[in-house]
Amino acid sequence: MIEMKKLIIPLMVLYSLAVYAQEQIPSAKAGVKYGKQVDVKRFISVNDLEEKLQSDTTYVGQIEGKVVEVCKKKGCFMQIERGSGGDPILVRFKDYGFFMPQDIVGKTVLMEGVAKVKETSVERQKHWAEDAGKTAAEIAMISTPKIDIEIIADGVVVVK
Repeated sequence: MIEMKKLIIPLMVLYSLAVYAQEQIPSAKAGVKYGKQVDVKRFISVNDLEEKLQSDTTYVGQIEGKVVEVCKKKGCFMQIERGSGGDPILVRFKDYGFFMPQDIVGKTVLMEGVAKVKETSVERQKHWAEDAGKTAAEIAMISTPKIDIEIIADGVVVVK
């Protein structure tokens, strides 16, 4: 019984901290910034990013895109609309240093960071699908590694 109490109290503290952190994420309104300060400079569209990554495997700079999905668990990743109409592009946040609110879906954002062409394992794809709230049937359909663009953002600002 004493061992159970030793386990329950730390779990309750961790849960409370997670709930508190989620409540502290500001709502996605134009001009709201997350992570590192992003000064709007020279940015490229997702279409231009896809084109650049045809000849190079890395792009460092600012990218503008429309958010189509966010992690349902705690906002630990988002996905932006692909210009070519394919699967959305995954955006993670450097060192999990910040998170996104649920109301950012549908907003246009400017991200600053590194975009790379990368292979994503089946296991990792399933993990992200689960975090995104996909059904068991949708997750079960993931069966092959995927080579795609992934963005690690230092900062994000809501444009509109």
